[in-house]
Amino acid sequence: MHNKQKLQKHSWLDHAVVYQIYPRSFKDTTHNGVGDLQGIIERLDYLNDGQGGGLGVDAIWLSPIFCSPMIDFGYDISDHRNIDPLFGNLEIFDELVAQVHKRGMKLMLDFVPNHTSSSHPWFVESKSSVNNPKRDWYVWHDPGPDGLAPNNWLSVFGGSAWTFDEQTGQYYMHTFLSAQPDLNWHNPEVKKEMFGIMRWWLERGVDGFRVDAVPHLFEDKKLRDNPPNPNYVPGQDDEYEAQYHVYTNNLPETLALIKEMGALLDEHNAAMINEVRLGQRGDHLRDFYEACGDNRTCQPFNFRLLNAPWQAQTYREIIDKLEKLLWPDCSANWVFGNHDMSRLAIRLDRPRARLVAVLQMTLRGTPFIYYGEELGMIDGGLPPKRDDQRGKKTPSRDPARTPMQWDASKNAGFSDTEPWLPVGIDYKEYNTASELSDPDSFLNLYKVLIGLRKTSPVLLDGKYESLETGSDQVLGFTRNLDKKKILVLLNFSKQPQVLSLPQLGRPGLLCATEPSLRPEQEIDCQKLSLNPLESLVLDLRL
Repeated sequence: MHNKQKLQKHSWLDHAVVYQIYPRSFKDTTHNGVGDLQGIIERLDYLNDGQGGGLGVDAIWLSPIFCSPMIDFGYDISDHRNIDPLFGNLEIFDELVAQVHKRGMKLMLDFVPNHTSSSHPWFVESKSSVNNPKRDWYVWHDPGPDGLAPNNWLSVFGGSAWTFDEQTGQYYMHTFLSAQPDLNWHNPEVKKEMFGIMRWWLERGVDGFRVDAVPHLFEDKKLRDNPPNPNYVPGQDDEYEAQYHVYTNNLPETLALIKEMGALLDEHNAAMINEVRLGQRGDHLRDFYEACGDNRTCQPFNFRLLNAPWQAQTYREIIDKLEKLLWPDCSANWVFGNHDMSRLAIRLDRPRARLVAVLQMTLRGTPFIYYGEELGMIDGGLPPKRDDQRGKKTPSRDPARTPMQWDASKNAGFSDTEPWLPVGIDYKEYNTASELSDPDSFLNLYKVLIGLRKTSPVLLDGKYESLETGSDQVLGFTRNLDKKKILVLLNFSKQPQVLSLPQLGRPGLLCATEPSLRPEQEIDCQKLSLNPLESLVLDLRL
């Protein structure tokens, strides 16, 4: 891949800091306990006021807001060209687009191409008869010789990927819930319609898409059984891991489709980030980068550090490997949290989460922030008898989707009525109002880091170089551009670390997680002391 010519074209995504909003949980203005589009509009200045104020993010990504029965909270779409009344309507959406652009930001939507809701008019037609023109828009098949499912394919959410329809005597496929039947992307009519939907939103002013469940878009036409995974441990591993999904995951057709989608987005100066998870027997991330080719509008999500063991050397190996994988002018992205994961401050803890903030904002590539990470929000509780509607086979994801904590008032300023999920237990301390006034808060650390990144050509475009720190507890690297160099040091240990890096001289401090340190202070690298879980960003002043 390093033999490719240097790319000349850049996408706006390359230099952006992207902020993911889970609309149900951001701000309620309709007094029903559920967040909505008007609430997002009212809080845009918090994200970026267009005048150099606010958090300073460059783009927002909205989890699904389309019409849906909400069995999977919007990932089961029943109308791709309309807004669910729970969130607003197209008029309010257009105002949101205008207000986002007024502040110099971009707007990305979740695009869900793998499946629809079972209540979608397409599926209602498809299910009505084996001869219906839309029958082949979905994946239908006769029962197997034993009268049961056509093959052994599994649903990500547990059980078979097939559900029997008594009316027509066939099974339909669903990678996820039975209420989420898979579209048949082998059918050119499906492709034409879905590309038309993308164009429709792009022409409405949308700047890009996060594309959901990309590895699952195509399945084997011969419906061959997936082979067993010999490393699977029943009762310990997730049921879905019982197989190698060679006939339902990352088929070659997927890469060709991603390339076509990227070309469409390129026509509109829009961007696409693809939800891609690594396969069980190979690293498909490189394949997706190569599928994007010279198209800078297209990136696969990089989840490599989401659940990595907390070890400086492990993080270094993962980062170094990705840097070697990419050609020099290719942009990566870094993700540490999203709507499907327990919150960063819970998976690690808050001091470690602060270190991760420094790491994410100084690495080469696009940072993605999940709402509330910048406050140090933790997972919340669930009301009695409440899960996220997937059933009890998989843990609920809802604790990471609790309402945004705006202030210390009742319901954390999210709503004037009972929210759809309880607010976090420590919202009175960790909220935007209180953290704005505390110079050492999570929020102000993020603001400093984002501001530093946006104003530093070195952090935006500089080359990454791994650094030997002399301690296996300290991750170090430099970013280099036009004879300018920034050094980043991160102590992963809960013990102090002393480094001797005399060749680096006395660099000036740009940012630190230690409250006692302030910018422009000189740091002596001859004997450099790092407190537990401390991070430093230094200007080497070459």
